[in-house]
Amino acid sequence: MAENIEQNKKTFKMPHTFVLLIGLLIIVAILTWIIPAGEFTRERNEVLKRTLVVPGSFKYIDKTPVGPWGVVLSLVKAMQAVSDIIFFIFFAYGSIYMLIKTGAFYGGLGKLMKSMHGSESVIFPVFMLLFGICGSTFGMYEETYGLIPAFMGISVALGYDALVGGAAVILGTATGFAAATLNPFTIGVAAGIAELPLKNGLFFRIICFIVFEGTAILYLMRYAKKVRENPDSSLVKGLDFKFSAGMTREQMEELPFTGRHKLTMLTFLLCVVMLIVGVIKWEWYINELSGLFIITMIVAGLINGFSFSKIASTFVESISDVVFGGLAVGVARSLTIVMTDGHIIDTIINAVANLIASLPKAISSIGMVIVQNFINFFIPSGSGQAAASMPIMAPLADTIGMSREVAVLAFQFGDGFSNMFWPTCCGTLCGLMNLPIDRWYKFITPLFAIMCIYQFIFISIASYVFT
Repeated sequence: MAENIEQNKKTFKMPHTFVLLIGLLIIVAILTWIIPAGEFTRERNEVLKRTLVVPGSFKYIDKTPVGPWGVVLSLVKAMQAVSDIIFFIFFAYGSIYMLIKTGAFYGGLGKLMKSMHGSESVIFPVFMLLFGICGSTFGMYEETYGLIPAFMGISVALGYDALVGGAAVILGTATGFAAATLNPFTIGVAAGIAELPLKNGLFFRIICFIVFEGTAILYLMRYAKKVRENPDSSLVKGLDFKFSAGMTREQMEELPFTGRHKLTMLTFLLCVVMLIVGVIKWEWYINELSGLFIITMIVAGLINGFSFSKIASTFVESISDVVFGGLAVGVARSLTIVMTDGHIIDTIINAVANLIASLPKAISSIGMVIVQNFINFFIPSGSGQAAASMPIMAPLADTIGMSREVAVLAFQFGDGFSNMFWPTCCGTLCGLMNLPIDRWYKFITPLFAIMCIYQFIFISIASYVFT
């Protein structure tokens, strides 16, 4: 008997990420047959320039369950809905791939590593803090997607595994986005709906940012140290990442870094600078950033003597590495499509709002955080979640004697941190890293549990600070 159990353990294999997501999609579709359909009335707020839920307007409507054909169509609709993100992934990775094909990327890395002997460990904490500040202040998030492959390559070259580099970008940005101080897409929208000045609670949010971002950095670097000392402890051991050079550090340090290579890397650096300036000053988003990466890819090819035909064929070659990532974005979004078509999202929001109202006041703030985390599964968009939930949560806070600042903070926490955990969000992240979702959960679950504890502690403190 024991031998049979052991044999079963050895033969079990985690299903493909798409299989897991589609299995979850089928479960969600079944829920549209079980959960009553309902909707809130929504009105346009000209001050905020957003369509908001009207509090107290919820009503049940005729069921619109999603059947098997609807599930299949949701995949098509989702791919269309996120086509801008999918092509952004293609173009962003295409520019990185061009740097690799020209030899500039690993030549530059070799030069960097040679000049940083003994101090390489500061690279990821510094960039995580930088990404965190950008996410916390002006809401940078998807804009960093194109940098993930580059940092995964840097990580491998420094003797870590690829997960360290990918997680440095993701954790740094996502933690800053969640522990936001001035993020216009979350704090800005939520505070506006709650009719609060953005400065209210700013100092408290800064403290939260320091604690959360510091924890994320320490968590990742602890894992990085463990992997560097014992490569067998890597959670991505055995996975093939296409961008990995397969070279030792010594071999990479001996790579040539020519004048053309230097000019190529300068072009990429200018691309990153333009990305930041464009987002802050001109409100660039996916389409503009895609165009920026297209230009960077073409210029990098021309600098290194590539013909236009070779540039085109190199781009097509690069797409094969990230097709999984692009499709994962669409498959993950199909969950939201099904819930929207089944009209169960508003029903769930109304139910959980009523649940909070029934909780004792002492734990209602924690309940609000849990509820916002829960809602984020159904509405992954930060501003979208604010528009759907805050018109309900703000007056609800008044009713139960809770400060609206606490309601905004609960929304901020619930919207942001679960982006690293719910499959509707992290399915995209895993796709970008070409990483099976079960490997990500092995890495992120302990950190997410720690973050949840922090959320409960800070929201409890806030309920006493803001009265």
